Amino acid sequence: MRETRYGLVADGDGWFVINARESRWRDSGHFGHYCDFEGKRRFRQLGINVSVLEPGQPIGLYHRERAQEDFLVLSGECLLLVEGEERTLRAWDFVHCPGGTAHMIVGAGSGPAVVLAVGARGGRKGLEYLVDPLALAHDAGVEQETTKPAEAYRRFPSFSRCRYVEGSLLEW
Repeated sequence: MRETRYGLVADGDGWFVINARESRWRDSGHFGHYCDFEGKRRFRQLGINVSVLEPGQPIGLYHRERAQEDFLVLSGECLLLVEGEERTLRAWDFVHCPGGTAHMIVGAGSGPAVVLAVGARGGRKGLEYLVDPLALAHDAGVEQETTKPAEAYRRFPSFSRCRYVEGSLLEW
């Protein structure tokens, strides 16, 4: 483990244990706060992060991709936008999105939500940000379809590193 001014990061290829509260986080502005547990190198096979979303904050922009993604709401309430439909999610609801499923998660309710997101790594081939009226209504969509993340996220400020915000994660 390496200590940074924003928390611990793992830079090696071996196994490790890290507490989310001690890990380095990102403030993604419109997209809440999240911790991905990665150091300089991304995990090769699996992406995983814990996101803290205020009501109205999406995890990202409405998209579909080749690889599978799954979500587990750990606390709070969210909206699932999937294939043009909206569904309310609450703590312990699990969402499975096979590759090719258009989707997004948006914080909802009266307070923050904590969501565990897991996705298979398969490169960016097959990634599409789709125009969807429901996603646009939740400020979680694009106005022009693209396959390029830089184009999709252009209107938002860059994410910044930060420390864990005390009290964001529940104790069970």
